[in-house]
Amino acid sequence: MPHLTVEYSSNLHLNGDVNSLCKKLARCLLDQHTADGKAVYPIGGTRVRAYAAEDYCIGDGSINDAAFVHAALKIAPGRSEQTRKETGNALLEVMKAHFAELFEQHGLALSLEISEFNELGTWKHNNLHARFNAAPEKK
Repeated sequence: MPHLTVEYSSNLHLNGDVNSLCKKLARCLLDQHTADGKAVYPIGGTRVRAYAAEDYCIGDGSINDAAFVHAALKIAPGRSEQTRKETGNALLEVMKAHFAELFEQHGLALSLEISEFNELGTWKHNNLHARFNAAPEKK
């Protein structure tokens, strides 16, 4: 964990650069550290993916240039409320900075939610942790 899913209105395809946003959000998650310097989220568990909503209506549909981006972060249980708050604030700041120019020119709603996975309801088979730990670190 963490797994971040970004859903966005398809009218952002042309000028939203969502692939770049995904990379920025992943970097943001990996940059989260505890007070004693330990990574909050493991690199091998970090996933960011985005899906365009082709069919949507924002408000009553009368604003043609309205768009939305909603990010839903799922994390493993056990992180403090403060850690969740800091993560949410950091992720939303990345989203705001990424879309700042569009926000000034168009109707745009950005939102984010964080929830915890239920460990009893998840199954995993993953060799990415070992592979990332063995790879030389890139920044």
